[in-house]
Amino acid sequence: MTYTLLKRIIERGGYDRSDILEKMDVFLLNNRITIEQYNELLAMMPENETEG
Repeated sequence: MTYTLLKRIIERGGYDRSDILEKMDVFLLNNRITIEQYNELLAMMPENETEG
């Protein structure tokens, strides 16, 4: 569920990159998402994007 919600947010573009990365890190550390899911979500975000 966490992965699905994060993916939806990223797809819609309504996020701050640094904020979503911080949340993803916490979710990964707490086993809410897998490393594979983390990497997939990370690949969906342009590196130079600051706000959606």
